[in-house]
Parts: sequence; C-alpha cells; structure tokens
Amino acid sequence: MENIIRINRSNPLRGNVGISGAKNAAVAIIPATLLAQGTCILENVPPLTDVRTQCEILSALGAEVQWLDTTTISVDPTQIKNITPPEGLAEKLRASYYFMGALLGRFCSARTGMPGGCKIGPRPIDQHLKGFQALGYDWTVMDGEVILRPGGNGSEDIYFDLVSVGATINVMLAAAGVKGTTTIENAAREPEIIDVANFLNKIGITVRGAGTGTLRITGTSHRGAAEHSIIPDRVEAGTFMVAAAATGGDVLVKGIIPRHLESVTAKLRESGVTIVEGDDWLQVHGPSRGKAIDVKTFPYPGFPTDLQQPLASYLAVCSGTSIITENIFESRFRYVDELKRMGANIKVEGRAAVIEGVEEMLGATVRPFDLRASSALVIAGLIAQGETRVRGVEHLRRGYHDFIGKLQGLGADIELIAGQ
Repeated sequence: MENIIRINRSNPLRGNVGISGAKNAAVAIIPATLLAQGTCILENVPPLTDVRTQCEILSALGAEVQWLDTTTISVDPTQIKNITPPEGLAEKLRASYYFMGALLGRFCSARTGMPGGCKIGPRPIDQHLKGFQALGYDWTVMDGEVILRPGGNGSEDIYFDLVSVGATINVMLAAAGVKGTTTIENAAREPEIIDVANFLNKIGITVRGAGTGTLRITGTSHRGAAEHSIIPDRVEAGTFMVAAAATGGDVLVKGIIPRHLESVTAKLRESGVTIVEGDDWLQVHGPSRGKAIDVKTFPYPGFPTDLQQPLASYLAVCSGTSIITENIFESRFRYVDELKRMGANIKVEGRAAVIEGVEEMLGATVRPFDLRASSALVIAGLIAQGETRVRGVEHLRRGYHDFIGKLQGLGADIELIAGQ
C-alpha cells in the first residue's frame, strides 16, 4: 500500500523555512571520500534516500560509514578493496556514476552498473567516458556494466563537447589519481562543482578554476582526511520561493547562498514577486496574481532545469501566456499531463511548454514520474480548489528532506496518509 500526499487549497504560506544541504553536492562528495586517506566528517548532509543509497554503496565497497546525527556522517574509506559497487544499489540513482571517477582516482580501475534515476529523457554518459579515455583509461560495456581499465597514454587536456555537471565532477575525481595537472575545458560551473573542488582541496588534491569554464586538477598520492560542510540546496530553496509566490505568501527562506539563486530571483521578480535579499536569506512576498513570463533553462548561472516544473505550476495561474523552453533534457514535460488534469492550460511543442494562465485549478489525484515533478504537483495542490492527492511519494523523498513538515510549518493544509 503506497502512501499519498493529501493537500487542500491553502492560505498564503507564511513564516520561516530552513534549507537543507545540497543533494547534488552530497551525492558527489560522498563517493569522493574514497580518495581520502583517513576518516572524513561530512556535515549538513541531507538525509535523503539518494544520499543514503550512496552511503550504502560506500559500505558495500568496504568503507566504514556512520551517521553521527541526522545530518552528519563519518566515512573511513581506508579499508576499501572492492572496485565493483553492487548493481542493485547503483541502478537506484543517477549519481551512482560518481563511483566510476572516484574508483579510478583511487585504484585506476572500476567496474560499475549503469546508473538509474529519474526518467526525464536521454542522459548518456558519453562525455564521462570520453573524459576517462582522455585520461588514459579504456572502457567497455558488458552485461549492463561499465568496465574501466588502464589503457594508453593519457592527455593533459580534456574538452567536453557539451557542458555536463556529472562529467565534470567525474573526471575531476578520476584526475585526482593522475600524475601531473589535468585541464578540463568547457567545464560546468555549478556551485555543487565548487563544493566538490573545495572538498578535494581539503584532502590534498589541488583544484583550480572551479566555477569557471576551465578547471585544473593536480593529482597526488599523498592525500589526507577532512571535515567539510555541504552547501545549501539551491533547488530546495528555489522550490520554496516558487511555493511562496504561487500562494501569494510571505516566506523567509533562510540558510542559503542568495547568489546561487540569482536567475530564480530575477524571473520571479519579473512575474511580480517582491524579494528582499539578506546575507543568507531571501524574503519572498507573492502577488495576488502573478504575470506571465518566458523562461529558458540553461546550465548555471542560467535558470536551472530542476526548477522549471515547480515554476510551471505557478505560471499555470498567472495572467497571460508564459513559455518555458527546456534546453537541458528532452523529455522533461511528462508532468504537464498531470497539471492538465487539474485544469491547467498547457500545450507542449517540442522543447517548449506554452502556458495560458487560468483563473484557478481544481484538485485531482495525480502521479509524478520524477523527483522535481513531485514538488510541482504539491505546489499545484496548494493553489487548486478542493482536494489534491499526489501519489509516488518515493520520488519526493529522493530530493527533499521533510518537505511536507516544512510546508506544514508555513501553514499549508497538507499531510501524508496511507493509500487505498
């Protein structure tokens, strides 16, 4: 029997909400602890299902992993000898591919199952493999596993054909075990990459240029341990910003890095939302009814693809015609049919969703197909007349810690109930 989120149209959200550590940083830094030569302490770790799966994979490889409290873990990787993560665990999430780079950086060999994750269109790992090959590793795919072994001479320069967060981080991890300095051109610039680079620098690997399009990684065999605090989750913060805007609420989103959210702040302001910025907080005051805007997703510092679904729920009730253009993933509009069940007027044309704002939506029973669609449907439920039931709670738990509890703290009429 699956659990269901039951939502009734809520009053404007009001109050303060604290933001958890960044999922997309944590799921990369946890595998990166393989490169340490001592016990690492990671703080501000979000206790999500994807994060716990990464810890399970580490344990299966032979690391000693302990949760010291709700958001702090201790990782001792010194006894790891296995280079093959369990296939059943690897296929649970996309980020399991970071064990390829981490194992190469430590053992110069790896054998991992193909990664899983949300079904949001083709997400090949060709740029990852291209980077590994440029470092001097040969690869084959056999029976659903990627096998990586030392090959010919590697290159000091790697150029990605397209900007990829996953490939950038994975090659950073693999380059940690390569003598000399590796240069990555056309690297991704996301804050999560800077966070990974900061961790690597703490354990003795030299990473320069994080946050720019050119990274230089100088590997070393003399690595130590580190204590590191995960950065705040900008996607979770953006989700609560959109929820506040959609309900016409007044919410203080705290414990964040405001500059990581500049593209989100700019678009919400364009739609009529009032936002006041502090050192580590944003005060978001939604309008009685927002105005239509056009949004295009791009790699950071552009508008994040992980926030176009929540934004669509808000734009569905804004006045006028909005257009969301998805430039990152090909099939990230599957949730639109669920919003249409609630009365949204949305037409998908290739990579664009044309949204004609309606006066109101109506509650319905809906099911998300991926993580970010889950939060989008919850936001839709907060502003729809009547009762909304959202199935597929497991998706939400992969990326948001205590999402329902945090919304309840802001006054939302929302609860988790047993399915029927």
